[in-house]
Amino acid sequence: MGRLNHAASRVHTQATQILNNTRHTYPPPWLATIQTTPPSSKLTRPVLKRAQKPGKRSSRIFTPVNLTYQEDKLRWEYFNDHPWELARPRVVLENDGRDRERWDWGIELDVSLNRPRRKTRDKRGRTEDDWEIIMDTQAARPLNGEAVIQRQQWLLTHTPLSSAAAYDQARKELYRVRHFQETEQRVAREEAQSVGAFFGLGPLEIGMQLEDKAYEDWKEWAIRETAALKQIQGSAYTGVGTEEAEDEMTPELGEGSAEELEVVKESIPSTQRGQRARGDAAIHP
Repeated sequence: MGRLNHAASRVHTQATQILNNTRHTYPPPWLATIQTTPPSSKLTRPVLKRAQKPGKRSSRIFTPVNLTYQEDKLRWEYFNDHPWELARPRVVLENDGRDRERWDWGIELDVSLNRPRRKTRDKRGRTEDDWEIIMDTQAARPLNGEAVIQRQQWLLTHTPLSSAAAYDQARKELYRVRHFQETEQRVAREEAQSVGAFFGLGPLEIGMQLEDKAYEDWKEWAIRETAALKQIQGSAYTGVGTEEAEDEMTPELGEGSAEELEVVKESIPSTQRGQRARGDAAIHP
């Protein structure tokens, strides 16, 4: 117990002795390898430490560095204000983390809503041809909480806006797109229903039905458990401590047994007076 097993380091010595005693004619193929690269006598790697003077504090060279990014603070602020944003379904794919290089976050999030509809220029001097190039690169950009964070980060880096002002501008751009999308979906649903389309239950209706079913199942279980508990409590009282029980038992004893019952009445445990103490037992009031 507690000793190290160094048998592996003695394999080459024992194999050489066996060959010298002519017990085996041909050496094994691994003998030359284990001779040039013997196994280590230490079973654990030593901890790398710097040589330091006595009384000096140890170096933190092997302590992992706590990495912090500015986007982490922006994410905490946004998702703290919009907790239900995390409930939106997303396609989680492994990416390379280079969204800042793939998308141009200098373009507004509501890029499709700011597009000019005629041969005119917008407030930044971009024509419809310029917007065609922008839409080719920005049309597939996802609009979610991460888009707000990247847009706010770009505004903080390239504009003199403060953190609060950049946050307000980025989230208002997202609000405008979401409002337009929800209005477009509602109008399309109403138009489809007006021509006879039928839509199934939504996620909220399905959730309410599942909740109602779970409540009804619980109510039935609670009724069964309450009835079983009352039955157990009622079966706990097996003795009858009333004089009415004695009157019901008297006719069954027959004639002549009533006088005998009066004689031993005080010693019957089921009566109100109970059984009298006998011998050295204490007398209870």
